Amino acid sequence: MALNLEDKKSIVAEVSAIAAEAHSAIAAEYRGLSVGEMTELRVKARNEGVYLRVVKNSLTKRAIEGTEFECMQDSLVGPLVMAFSQEDPGAAARLVKEFSKDHNKLIVKVIAVGGQVLPVEQLERLSKLPNRDQAIAILMAVMKAPIEKFVRTLNEPHAKLVRTVAAVRDQKQA
Repeated sequence: MALNLEDKKSIVAEVSAIAAEAHSAIAAEYRGLSVGEMTELRVKARNEGVYLRVVKNSLTKRAIEGTEFECMQDSLVGPLVMAFSQEDPGAAARLVKEFSKDHNKLIVKVIAVGGQVLPVEQLERLSKLPNRDQAIAILMAVMKAPIEKFVRTLNEPHAKLVRTVAAVRDQKQA
């Protein structure tokens, strides 16, 4: 079905708005996936906070102009599905990586983060980035560690005295 000019403008505006707020983007070739598999991918994307859309490359190029994903324009060739991470930078990478384990027809072509195109081999590394909750937990653990160490250091002389007295008591009983 051919798109009229108004439909094209609305698609470009929608994708552009998503790209302006996205943390990372992945373009993957979906040639050979069935409709059921694409539906499964879309459901997983929706659940994980990833914007997934099949758009003509010419419209995608217009949509990402002026965003940090403008660096992807030269690599948009062939039938591609665009995945934009909306909540955390690794969400789209995790989605594509997990889905491509079972469906080898989904092939990553371009990865972009922070205005830079990354090599396709960086998909694994990007997918291992912590999400927001995990990052906060790591930060809290790092902030808590020095305080715990300080408290243990303050407590150690007392504990050592108790262990020494207990050892003397055990020696006298023996």
